[in-house]
Amino acid sequence: MTLDARALFYKKIVAKCIPDPTASVLVVGGGIRDMDVFRELGCNNVVISNLDTRESAERFLPYEWSYQDAERLTFADNSFDYVVTHAALHHCHSPHRALLEMYRVSRFGALSFESRDGWLMKLFERTNLTQVFEPTAVRYNDGKFGGVANTEIPNFIYRWTENEIEKTVNSSAPEYRHRIQYFYGNDTPATPLLEKKGSAKRALIGLLSPIYQLFVMLAPKQQNLFAFMVPKPSGPEQLQSWLKWEGDRPRFDMSWAENLYK
Repeated sequence: MTLDARALFYKKIVAKCIPDPTASVLVVGGGIRDMDVFRELGCNNVVISNLDTRESAERFLPYEWSYQDAERLTFADNSFDYVVTHAALHHCHSPHRALLEMYRVSRFGALSFESRDGWLMKLFERTNLTQVFEPTAVRYNDGKFGGVANTEIPNFIYRWTENEIEKTVNSSAPEYRHRIQYFYGNDTPATPLLEKKGSAKRALIGLLSPIYQLFVMLAPKQQNLFAFMVPKPSGPEQLQSWLKWEGDRPRFDMSWAENLYK
């Protein structure tokens, strides 16, 4: 099938962050789009999970399917090489908790595709060109699913900043120095408010689209596609400078402290 701009961005970043198609991958909050992307990449060891009771294992063959709450994954620590989510964290009661669950069950890293909380996005929110809450997701799921935790209650769209991501990860695993990778991409802004034919806002977006494309070339972080990869440190070489590795775990390095504060 032909992938749209968002799926192509998804595919490009997954290929960059997960170069080995044999790596074990858990997809959190996954669906058909995820399956299509991983199929195109030739990945063969993928588990697609979500919180939708309407789904069935047969729909995701040849991949495995698992019913999972992103905020309370049932898998043990380091169960998968990588954990990936695409446009699902903002459907959680706590996107931060879900991100840390992804980090916990991954062996090498967690990759997420979400919306970035830039000033241009704030402008779109204030001018009603994008949603702050997401009633449309419920509308397209029979008015019964698609909201927060896949309920009928429309979710708040939590948009991230790089600083928030770093604070979340560093709070959970302060023993390591994290080298988080950020990726930015562009798709023509879309909003359900523009679906009505003849909409004045639809016409305005059409006129402003070339200006928007030029603007984001000059300010790439304001683009509307955003992803971040959190590599998971594991060895002593990535410990904070005030720690040392003893036995099988990090410990506070008193010699470092005594040298600094003597």
